[in-house]
Amino acid sequence: MEEELSLSYGESGKPVQATLSSLKMLDVGKWPIFSLCSEEELQLIRQACVFGSAGNEVLYTTVNDEIFVLGTNCSGCLGLGDVQSTIEPRRLDSLSGKKIACLSYGSGPHIVLATTEGEVFTWGHNAYSQLGNGTTNHGLVPCHISTNLSNKQVTEVACGSYHSLVLTSDGEVFAWGYNNSGQVGSGSTANQPIPRRVTGCLQNKVVVNIACGQMCSMAVVNTGEVYVWGYNGNGQLGLGSSGNQPTPCRIAALQGIRVQRVACGYAHTLVLTDEGQVYAWGANSYGQLGIGNKSNQSYPAPIFMEKDSSCCRQPSPCPTPDFPCAARCSRIIEIAACHSAHTSAAKTQGGHVYMWGQCRGQSVILPHLTHFSGTDDVFACFATPAVSWRLLSVEPDDHLTVAESLKREFDNPNTADLKFLVDGKYIYAHKVLLKIRCEHFRSSLGDNEDDIVEMSEFSYPVYRAFLEYLYTDSISLSPEEAVGLLDLATFYRENRLKKLCQQTIKQGICEENAIALLSAAVKYDAQDLEEFCFRFCINHLTVVTQTSGFAEMDHDLLKNFISKASRVGAFKN
Repeated sequence: MEEELSLSYGESGKPVQATLSSLKMLDVGKWPIFSLCSEEELQLIRQACVFGSAGNEVLYTTVNDEIFVLGTNCSGCLGLGDVQSTIEPRRLDSLSGKKIACLSYGSGPHIVLATTEGEVFTWGHNAYSQLGNGTTNHGLVPCHISTNLSNKQVTEVACGSYHSLVLTSDGEVFAWGYNNSGQVGSGSTANQPIPRRVTGCLQNKVVVNIACGQMCSMAVVNTGEVYVWGYNGNGQLGLGSSGNQPTPCRIAALQGIRVQRVACGYAHTLVLTDEGQVYAWGANSYGQLGIGNKSNQSYPAPIFMEKDSSCCRQPSPCPTPDFPCAARCSRIIEIAACHSAHTSAAKTQGGHVYMWGQCRGQSVILPHLTHFSGTDDVFACFATPAVSWRLLSVEPDDHLTVAESLKREFDNPNTADLKFLVDGKYIYAHKVLLKIRCEHFRSSLGDNEDDIVEMSEFSYPVYRAFLEYLYTDSISLSPEEAVGLLDLATFYRENRLKKLCQQTIKQGICEENAIALLSAAVKYDAQDLEEFCFRFCINHLTVVTQTSGFAEMDHDLLKNFISKASRVGAFKN
């Protein structure tokens, strides 16, 4: 049984006792501000954000969803109702009962926070109306912002130096605050005191991601296009010019490239594509574009990560031979930047973390492979100031929860009471767990006294992955094998597993395996996946048609592919 957490609080609301000693935290101690916290306080942290002009302010949540703040409290940015600094954590009682979904900060600093229920709260510096409450008075306590947002659920927030953006669940963007360069996208340069929807070219678009530079704004829409507005003196809008843009404008240079995420530094921009490629543009005086020089770029330029197979962290032999390490280790899955720094970072699918730009005063002009396990550490140890580029999430992982105990028992012959024989190999399982976790086994096992079940409908890797999923709630397969697991999930009516399979396949698709995945989707009658693979092939048609998979394509499938591609205009000049 898990050890119970016992907390007591002093009159200040500061946690003074914690008897839970078995929690492992993300090493928040890498941020200097946390040296003010005791070991007991650090063990309680579950979310944290370090901000401020010198990295001297922090907000964090604890295991029991209470919010604490600490630091110099510039402009009342700690939300405590005063401007007094504090070297001891103080509880932010005004947000009691609220759970934080996302948070961003400006240079004043000001804070914009969204709760898990989609509400928005702001406080701190407000000389330019960046709090969105209709005034220019600094906000000493969190203020609920409902004007034009009362019927909206906010899912993402972003702050520039003195302006704010939020993204709603229906794909709309609202902006407010400082607007000297058009960064709120209203078409003028007048400051915007309350949230106003950003329209223009975004009027009928569904936005899926937002970001802010110092005085510019970015939005990615669900078709993979990127729209930009605001200050452009360093080319950070990627439009090929240096003129400011008062309303959203699509980056034409990214035509045909499907962007998934955007991240903004002080005056430079990074985007991540659906293929795991990174492009950068804007200011480059510290090498923050990672292109090997210090010249500003007004058009998107590709960044190439150093490929070092000797540092692969995967076990040997490779667990996914059909999805080779070269592709996995070089494919980028995360990009990181924040408007207060000239630092950039990225993480590959193989777990490698790179950094470039201003790193502890040095100019690193090409991506540098680090020993870190996450991009957060880059900003803690090398950014100036030492801030966090996003809301940190700290998960306990060194004590055995119920889930971890079950995970450990998968395929354990010492405790199992059931064996599956698949392709001549045994997989060990536990009847009671299978009945609890899967409707199919609840009915098929019933009162069955047999301790061996032969399975011929699915391959060993696929069936083993299915059983492991029942123990772990996760899957680890190559995209090709995930298609077979998708067929099994459909057969057993495991809807969540189906979603995980499709996510794995979509994340792992590339030009080399696109035809194989398309063929498998057709074979297993996975129509949604077939359409996704087909669209990927069309979007990367030139390269896909030069692969061996295309040359060896089944005649009937090739005939149907060409016919369908023609209907969507893929072969038009």
